[in-house]
Amino acid sequence: MTPFEPVLTKGLGELDLADIDVYESRGGFGALRKALRDLTPDAVVSEVSASNLRGRGGAGFPTGKKWSFLPKDGRPRYLVCNCDEAEPGTFKDRMLLEKTPLQIIEGLLISAYAIQAKEIIMYIRGEFLEGYRVFKNALDAVRSRGYVGQKIAGSDFSIDILLHRGAGAYICGEETALLNSVEGKRGEPRLKPPFPANAGLYGMPTVVNNVETVALVPYIMTRGAKWFASIGPEKSPGPKIVSVSGHVQRPGNYEIPLGISMRELIDEYAGGLRPGRRVKAIQPGGGSSAAIFEEDLDTGYDYESLAAKRTMLGSGAVVVMDDTACLVRSSMTLVRFFEKESCGQCTPCREGGQWVHRLVARLEAGEGTDADLRVLNTINTTITGTNLCPLGDSIMPFLSSVLTRFPDEFAAHVKLARCPLSAGSSESAA
Repeated sequence: MTPFEPVLTKGLGELDLADIDVYESRGGFGALRKALRDLTPDAVVSEVSASNLRGRGGAGFPTGKKWSFLPKDGRPRYLVCNCDEAEPGTFKDRMLLEKTPLQIIEGLLISAYAIQAKEIIMYIRGEFLEGYRVFKNALDAVRSRGYVGQKIAGSDFSIDILLHRGAGAYICGEETALLNSVEGKRGEPRLKPPFPANAGLYGMPTVVNNVETVALVPYIMTRGAKWFASIGPEKSPGPKIVSVSGHVQRPGNYEIPLGISMRELIDEYAGGLRPGRRVKAIQPGGGSSAAIFEEDLDTGYDYESLAAKRTMLGSGAVVVMDDTACLVRSSMTLVRFFEKESCGQCTPCREGGQWVHRLVARLEAGEGTDADLRVLNTINTTITGTNLCPLGDSIMPFLSSVLTRFPDEFAAHVKLARCPLSAGSSESAA
């Protein structure tokens, strides 16, 4: 296993990291005090930019650059933390929320200082009730210690954190739909431009950052940008929590250095496949990502290497499917999810998702035709790239990739009028 010191998950399972006394005894809030005492806001932005920290929510956009886009026109600024984690296969932000809320809060405060935000809004997925309770208790403790409120840690910086619970819509993970939700509107993506940096929450300059992204900021402050940039590939540096699920022996969240191979991630961290099985397909970036296959196991787990394989790292959710998996059934499961979660605003997503689900469901039930296969092979271009947000573009990548790689498996469902993989025992890992 590649030598590596985890930071985000260090002490998990051994200490109560939601206890502020425990957190402070391990140096907690030292990064905040250092930033407020020794650094200007621009210096914090410069340090994060130099680290090349990329957003951990899915898009992978450089965090420092995102902060630098805010106009300097005197309008109030907002920092919104996106904790509406719902990508199929992803469960890392929920773990951070429930187990290590204080490093999230410290990261939020430093980030807000960097961009000189007026207010922080913590947007928590509605189903994360336990996480909400834990975070709220941690926030109350932080407030009692003077780290939130007026003149934080004796500085001139003052800010508060407001909690906002979502209502469980996948679409609200998209940043502009999330902003609409905070404003009390229907959770639908906005037409861009303008982007949130110029016209975000209440029309004001806004930064939306992911939970894991802000949780990394305190470590960049204490250890420096060079430390962060030295971990992993030059363009994809730093630690990353990956949620591994599917047909592996030890599914779970693993903090890794970006750039290790898919083989090391699956074999060394997740315990490998079940005995006697072989890799059939892997989703490296959650339900929205195209699959890679057995011949791709030596691909690096980082943004550039996965993009070269025409897929993505996304939110960091790896779903492993072995040779017992029926890829028609797996495709149907994912397409059904995206159909149900469509906000309905864009026709290709709203109507296309329904039709693709019907086609794949017919195939899975042994009722499909050769005409259905011909349509599935051409429909990608009519759905992908024709929507306001990435949800509509998430319907086809996995289906198209496995249909291209395993055309005979799909054709066999038509020819045999059933699943060819040991009828009744095939599985869907998706």
